[in-house]
Amino acid sequence: MTYEDLEKLYDEKKKKFGIDAYKHVSELLIEAKEIHKQDWAKSPTPNGDHEQSWRAFKGKNLEKLIQYIITDEVEGLGLKVINGNTLERSLRLSKEFSQVKRNLAINYGIYGMHLPDVDIIVYKPEDCKVLAVLSCKVTLRERIAQTGYWKFKLLQDETTKHIKVYFVTPDEDGTLTHKEPAKKGRAIVEVDLDGSYVLTEEDIEESDKVKLFPRFIDDLKRLLKNED
Repeated sequence: MTYEDLEKLYDEKKKKFGIDAYKHVSELLIEAKEIHKQDWAKSPTPNGDHEQSWRAFKGKNLEKLIQYIITDEVEGLGLKVINGNTLERSLRLSKEFSQVKRNLAINYGIYGMHLPDVDIIVYKPEDCKVLAVLSCKVTLRERIAQTGYWKFKLLQDETTKHIKVYFVTPDEDGTLTHKEPAKKGRAIVEVDLDGSYVLTEEDIEESDKVKLFPRFIDDLKRLLKNED
């Protein structure tokens, strides 16, 4: 199974559900896992652990899949999406992307301007104002504390303090499942981030900060409305 297969699965969801296809990502991942398992069985990894193999595959491709999934809906709101690596690694940026980079960079004084480590950036094309950034990881322990740090740094500057910082995750270890007693990762989301969106069909205790993934676009609409 390849990343392109994930895109094809999502395109099938779009044919079936139209603009609401993004609400069915968790079931897409379940379907993809089964296909991946069938492919893996033809040539299993030496340790014979499909779960580990699937996690590696999903970890590698989750960010790209999330960007692919949200792009149409985000652009339908008059906004644009760009991958964080594009801004970080490209030697030559268009005027628009260069301005987005300037509007997101954090000032470290004599140590220069540096971009936060984020996966997806949502911005307004007319003025290149960054509205939100997303970090996408399979579990919270991979980068949740670091994401909280970037929110803190963005808050310190007038140019970036308005930027919302979100975490998107399948939360495979159940860190976000319960509000009380809260695990460390949930506490960080509730206190230090602007929110987290969970790709799952499992029951979770939602709050203003922890929600199922289908709520992301609705929240983005509200954020854009507040901008106006």
